Amino acid sequence: MELKSAVLAVAALCLALALLLPRVALSQRLATAEAPAPAPAPRHVDLAELLSLAGPYGTFLGYLTKTGVITTFQSQANDTAAGAPGVTVFAPEDSAFAAVGGGAALSNLTADQLRTLMLCHGVPRYHPLSSFSALAASGPAPTFAGGQQYAVNVTDAAGTVRIQSGWATAKLVSSVYSTSPVAVYALNRVLLPEQIFPTAPKVAPVPAPAPAPVHGDKANDGAPGAGEHGASDVKSSSCRVGAGRLLAILAVMVSSFLMI
Repeated sequence: MELKSAVLAVAALCLALALLLPRVALSQRLATAEAPAPAPAPRHVDLAELLSLAGPYGTFLGYLTKTGVITTFQSQANDTAAGAPGVTVFAPEDSAFAAVGGGAALSNLTADQLRTLMLCHGVPRYHPLSSFSALAASGPAPTFAGGQQYAVNVTDAAGTVRIQSGWATAKLVSSVYSTSPVAVYALNRVLLPEQIFPTAPKVAPVPAPAPAPVHGDKANDGAPGAGEHGASDVKSSSCRVGAGRLLAILAVMVSSFLMI
């Protein structure tokens, strides 16, 4: 009789645990699901990465890195505080650099001259495409090189934007990136301020650019977190099946002992 009582007590305890465990697991899942996700950290645009991946801007990026101007541009891009002016970068394509005497005109520059030339390709203010008409009417735009002598003139004729500096008038051929506070635009020529080039460098005609490849977005394999929800559902189903089997076994045990 004492054995029956002990068995019945153990069976009752097991039944209680079998009924309680799924509820505990469910409450834990609900608590996890209801917990607010942490706010994402602000992400700054990496100009070096952007130029290396966006297209034919390797020569420009090489000069920016060599002169340290990439750090100047990046510091301005990283300032995302309210009211920060932002940055606009004019990036000549590789063919534009090749057209300047095969690059010989730039190789003869001193380190300071080369750095100033690269600074002339950046404006310390964010300018979306929609602002170029007003920018053209407002007069020369100052660059990172400083001083009126290194400012660039902007023209906007029927939607065709050109940037003029010294001996060069470059056409803005595409928008590489434009989201406040950073804008990067592709140019078909290198800007050639007269303060750096006293005489006009020999510039070859720039060939027509090849059509840009179309990059399609990769299709999402599934909604974010789908795998996690699927795993949670499997665990929940396994828990319910295990609890059901346990209840059936305990019921048989209890019935067997009661019949003795």
